[in-house]
Amino acid sequence: MIRSMSVLSAALSLAALGAGAVGAAAKDGGRVEVYVTAQGTGDRLARKAPATFEPMPQPEENDPAVFVDSRRTFQTIEGIGGALTDASAEVYAKLPRSKQAEVLRAYFDPEKGIGYSLARTNIHSCDFSSESYTYVAEGDRDLKTFSIDHDRRYRIPFIKAVLAAAKGPVKLFASPWSPPAWMKTNNDILHGGKLKPEYAAGWARYFVRFVEEYRKEGIPVWGLTVQNEPMAAQAWESCIFTAEEERDFVRDHLGPALEKAGLSGLKLMIWDHNRGIMYQRAQTVYDDPAASKYVWGTGIHWYVGDHFGNVRMLHDAFPDKAVFFTEGCVGPYDARRVGEWQWGETYGASLLQDLANWATGWTDWNVLLDETGGPNHAANFVFAPLHADTRTGELTTMSSYYYIGHFSKFIRPGARRVAATSNDDVLETVAFLNPDGRTAVVVLNRSDKDLPFRLWTAGLSAPARSPAHSIVTLLY
Repeated sequence: MIRSMSVLSAALSLAALGAGAVGAAAKDGGRVEVYVTAQGTGDRLARKAPATFEPMPQPEENDPAVFVDSRRTFQTIEGIGGALTDASAEVYAKLPRSKQAEVLRAYFDPEKGIGYSLARTNIHSCDFSSESYTYVAEGDRDLKTFSIDHDRRYRIPFIKAVLAAAKGPVKLFASPWSPPAWMKTNNDILHGGKLKPEYAAGWARYFVRFVEEYRKEGIPVWGLTVQNEPMAAQAWESCIFTAEEERDFVRDHLGPALEKAGLSGLKLMIWDHNRGIMYQRAQTVYDDPAASKYVWGTGIHWYVGDHFGNVRMLHDAFPDKAVFFTEGCVGPYDARRVGEWQWGETYGASLLQDLANWATGWTDWNVLLDETGGPNHAANFVFAPLHADTRTGELTTMSSYYYIGHFSKFIRPGARRVAATSNDDVLETVAFLNPDGRTAVVVLNRSDKDLPFRLWTAGLSAPARSPAHSIVTLLY
């Protein structure tokens, strides 16, 4: 179902009132706040009547239930958010000011919106740019011409607007899609190719300059990935690194360059590609102590298979390293399919399973695209949770926005995952203990079955309901 932003704002205002009431509910120990998004209804992050805990020492084995043990804690969440690309920034700039304010509020206000606390951006151009560009002149090995003037037109003002609108910190990480063409074996910023060895040191300094120049603009960079999708030779900006080549670049060039510049505190992530071979890619780097010392974690995407077990396996093998979802989107764009419910369920399943398998953060792709699913200079048009018609200013909200919101709004930075299980295959669940002491339990139902269930914790039980094709967040 497609909802206008005016209706969306009203729904989220109700949700905000509910979030404020949770503190009182937690004090009396008896109430559970309930928020629902469900297909075939008007419920979109809708606040429902609270449930009440009652004693239940032993639940019945076959009665549908979700079980939570907040004493058993796992990973800490860094944040949940989306990408501030050139495309998103350009679409934002074309909107009336009132609509710009609605976009910022919808994403970054934790009370009236869904409280994004994490963002990604691109280091010079990517496919979601209107044209290919870099920050230096042809052949400038010493980076004397390095300039981010291109970004000052759309992207830097957009990021600054986001940081100003957010009610808390937004952790921004950046990724390159390709080195400049003259640094590559194919002399092309597009179509794959590899980094020429003689330019490895210069390319590492390029990262440093990007971070330094953005910081001069008042935009702090929290983290970096080494290379977006290093196994994909795309029609747009791309560059190939084998696992060994990525390891050596980090060990011999990028890690030392960041350290020399006083940027060793940045969260450096390797891989930044699909879950399928994430273990092999990470193992190659982590087994080399000289490279591993520079790396905070592994970035993952969702475009080829689910492979959620690989997320857990990598954590189990290397528990001192983070696993971080860095990009996902659905498409190709088709205006006739904007209202399909499956898009939200795709997001809900990935968020829930990645977080349940030790991911410490989750990042959607473009936060905003236009009526064509762009702009994109390679015609690689896709969906975003919010679309804007740049001709009329109208905003369209996809189901994915609400599904993400059931996590980002109620699972806050610093939250610790806690033990959560279900005794019914219809009910998928994950739970987190927030820094304010509230426990947030997300329950996903991708079936055609409307299922009553009970939330059980520490000998107490509260009744709840999981509508067919729905997502529910319970707070207590």
